Formats: sequence, structure tokens, C-alpha cells
Amino acid sequence: MKRIEALTALADLTGRHPVVVTCAATSRELASVRDSDNHFYLLDAMGLTGSVATGLALSLNPAAPKVIGIEGDGSLLMNPNVLPTGGYLAPANLLLVLLDNGVYGSTGALPTYSSRVDLERLAAAAGWATRSVDTVDGLRTAFADLLAVREPAFLYARIEPGNATGIPKLLVDPVTIRDRFIRWLREDAA
Repeated sequence: MKRIEALTALADLTGRHPVVVTCAATSRELASVRDSDNHFYLLDAMGLTGSVATGLALSLNPAAPKVIGIEGDGSLLMNPNVLPTGGYLAPANLLLVLLDNGVYGSTGALPTYSSRVDLERLAAAAGWATRSVDTVDGLRTAFADLLAVREPAFLYARIEPGNATGIPKLLVDPVTIRDRFIRWLREDAA
């Protein structure tokens, strides 16, 4: 599965969820599929999706729709401590989706070390409910399964290396992104 295919499926599945999205190609591709007020794009903040999503999940009403984090393997490997932190704090309303293509897709496809570090096992060892997929149909099914669990959830999705072509830069002012996301949270996520 390609990242753009996974993001298209996730855009369909997350319309009522707050979504925290990692930087660079992932944010650009999701915005090209469906730019939405419930998307909080972390521009130039590599490694912080899990931290922001965990903090947001802890701050919201646990009965509200789950907070969805969309993360890449390179970014998660920059800040892997979010897995034990999330497992320890245990927000039941958190689902972290890891799109693992084995490379830093925005910096010339240099390899990450996800081929030698089992990120799903790391999440499970830290107390997350986990599922692993490599197809769009599998992603949809596992996502639905993990929405039902009452503990932090981690969806490991193996994707192909490579970025979608023809995707424009995401040139929205970060303050605008923050403001529209906060407004959405106040109006729609309560």
C-alpha cells in the first residue's frame, strides 16, 4: 500500500476525530486528499506527533471521539519515548497510526532503522493494544477494531517507500492551522 492510499482511507475514517499529523510528506499528502479543520499538521515538528496526540487525548473528555495520531517511522524513531509514556499514562481515547515505509521519505529516501527495530512490539511492550497491516482493507478493519479498545492503541501499517507525485507544499500559516483546529475542537469534538 502507498502512503497516499493509506491516507485516503484514514481521511474517510477520521472525519469526526481530532487528527494530529506528522510533518513533511505525510501532512502534504493528507492535505491534498482532504484538508480539514480537524487536522492538526505538525509542520517542522518531526518526532512530536505521539507527544501532542497523547497530551490532547489526556486533555479531552474520554467519551469524545478518539484522538488519532498519524506518524511515520523516521519521526517515531526520533522520539520513541512516546510509546512508554503513552503506555504509562494510558489514555483510552488515543490511537496512533504508524505508516512505516522504512525511509525518511522527505529527505531523499535515506533508510530508517525500522527494519531492525520492531516498533509494533515496542508499543505492545509499553502497554499499547496493537494491530499490524499492509493493505488498505486491513487498515480499515484494524482501525475499526482499535477504536473499540479502551486503552492506548497502536496501528502499525507497512507502506511502500515513495512520495505521491504532484503534491503541492502545505503553505498554510501554522497559526491558522492551530486556530482552526482549536475552533473545531471547541465546536465539534466536545
